Amino acid sequence: MYLKRGAWRGARARTSAMLLGAALLIAGCSSGDGDEPDDNAGAGITQQPKGTDPFWVNPDGNAAQQVADYIKDGKKEDAEEIRKIAQQPTGEWIGPENPEDEARGYTEAADKAGRTALLVLYNIPHRDCGQYSQGGAADGNAYRTWIDGVAKGIEDRAATVILEPDALLHLVDGCTPDEFHEERYDLLKGAIGKLKSLKNTKVYVDAGNAGWGHPDQIFEPLKWAGIDQADGFSVNVSNFYTTKDSIAYGKQLSTKVGNKPFVIDTSRNGNGPYAEGDPDERWCNPPGRALGESPTTKTSDPLVDAYVWVKRPGESDGECKGGPKAGQWWAEYALKLAQATK
Repeated sequence: MYLKRGAWRGARARTSAMLLGAALLIAGCSSGDGDEPDDNAGAGITQQPKGTDPFWVNPDGNAAQQVADYIKDGKKEDAEEIRKIAQQPTGEWIGPENPEDEARGYTEAADKAGRTALLVLYNIPHRDCGQYSQGGAADGNAYRTWIDGVAKGIEDRAATVILEPDALLHLVDGCTPDEFHEERYDLLKGAIGKLKSLKNTKVYVDAGNAGWGHPDQIFEPLKWAGIDQADGFSVNVSNFYTTKDSIAYGKQLSTKVGNKPFVIDTSRNGNGPYAEGDPDERWCNPPGRALGESPTTKTSDPLVDAYVWVKRPGESDGECKGGPKAGQWWAEYALKLAQATK
């Protein structure tokens, strides 16, 4: 099986909760159609046209900072390559410690720019089965409290949430022990209900990718997790399967869950999946990959709500192939992704 792991941003030190919202707002996020550059970041990052891409571009993300650093060092060509990443909206992965303040900071900044925040929630107990991104909330009650914090932070501002990458996949493939299954379904259903009680929040439950197995294996778990309450599901999160294959997988699955629409993570699928080396780690920092289609809601397919960059290109999948810890910025890999993109 080709599993995706390492989606988590890792244990990287985060901006303190009180400073996060202030820092994002002070950064001068553009409003309206987003034509004004963010001078504070030193990279001139702007928002994408709202009509085709309503998601918020973080003007102070890792890629933007890398652009600024390259400009400062006189590496203009490298700066323009990394700008291919920095100029696109990517998912903001909410950390375990300050969910309310982080969710508020990102959604306030997005709202100020007239955009929608793309948030990724990845904190389910027993996460990633002890692999590179192991961890998660201590127990079910801790997770419910965390979700409550996220919801309080979002309030009525516009947000699109990708809910728990791998959580259902690992129930199906046997990675997560049986004794945790019932609780996980309950937690996912509760999270969907809580988030959908908000005025302007969309929720997409993660549903694997085109290379791990067959939709017949996961459609019932999706139903048990409450897909009927959600806006749809997500596919290819943090993975490399082509958009064409991801659409085919998503459509097969959609027919089994009430024709629910879906979103596709196209962040790094420009060259498709890696086919060499250890099959169990082809998902982890594979060489020769490229950025995929730019984020957009104009997909020309009524079942595909959006192409989104859930995984943040340039952040490591884990300590494999010379990479740093999962979620840490890896400038060398980011540059190769950008350079390989046509």
